Amino acid sequence: MADQSATPDYELADELELNDPAQYRALFDETRMKIANLLLERAATTTELAAALDKPKGTVGHHLKVLEYAGLVHVVRTKLVRAIEARYYGRTARVFLYHDWDRASFEGIGLEPKGVLTETVAEISQLPAELQDLPMTTNARYARIPVERAEEWRQRLFELLNEFARQPRGGEVTYGLLVGIFPTQRGHLPDPEDGAA
Repeated sequence: MADQSATPDYELADELELNDPAQYRALFDETRMKIANLLLERAATTTELAAALDKPKGTVGHHLKVLEYAGLVHVVRTKLVRAIEARYYGRTARVFLYHDWDRASFEGIGLEPKGVLTETVAEISQLPAELQDLPMTTNARYARIPVERAEEWRQRLFELLNEFARQPRGGEVTYGLLVGIFPTQRGHLPDPEDGAA
């Protein structure tokens, strides 16, 4: 029996590394990023996406074609609705891998790299009053750890993101989860000498 809580409702690869500038150009547009995120929930038609984004069908259709041409979305199924074939689009991968810090990749194709953190801060700062009392937290901690442990933590955070993205859909509010581990230039105390007081 199929897992009804699994999202999205179609088969897709776990990850796709973006190597082509056309893929960056396609994905890093505000509307197209929203489309790609919505398609993690389930496959959707142009009409459904237009309603969710409050945009004209023609506009959403254009953005879908750009994403499709770049190999980021594709038609995952069709359905006959009143003698018209409805096409349901889905992502080609659950995760699109790219180097957020590689400014040259963005500037070389005429994009202004905003970055995940900048986008998230902007989104949080614009929350309407009725959403500000819902569960939300941000925090940071620092630890001096070996590179191998940092890699273990990076993998655990990636797994947590995947678990979050696969949650059964419900409720009235879409939540975001932002995670990160990064090297810093913060100083640290030297290791204590053996027998030091």
